[in-house]
Amino acid sequence: MSLEKDIMTAMKEAMKAKDQTALAALRAVKSEILLAKTSGDDGELSSDDEIKLVQKLVKQRKDSARIFSEQNREDLSEPELAQAAVLEKFLPEQLSEEEVTKVVIDIIAKTGAAGMKDMGKVMGMANQQLAGKADGRTISTIIKAQLT
Repeated sequence: MSLEKDIMTAMKEAMKAKDQTALAALRAVKSEILLAKTSGDDGELSSDDEIKLVQKLVKQRKDSARIFSEQNREDLSEPELAQAAVLEKFLPEQLSEEEVTKVVIDIIAKTGAAGMKDMGKVMGMANQQLAGKADGRTISTIIKAQLT
């Protein structure tokens, strides 16, 4: 539950600083945590679940920003990216592409994957091993490059 306490502390700081962007992002995380807790059986979230939840919110913000940029709506894209940056502070440090590539190569060697038909198996193991440490899109791109 440390994430929830960290979010509340950051919300108080954002309120004092009158940082509306950070406040909106933090309120979204708090809302998602409460929804997840009430929909669960035991009312508790593991730290892995909390990380997945924040990753999902960051991904949503980045996807929205990308769509807005494609439509030449930088006025809408910038706040989304700013919120994503606020939320990324609550995630574990992300691995670089080189580090992800090393892990993917190890997984490919262990599984004996030979082509794109084995991508699902490699992707599953990579997502397990790199949970919270790398973006799914990055992992997928690296796996595709290694298997072709």
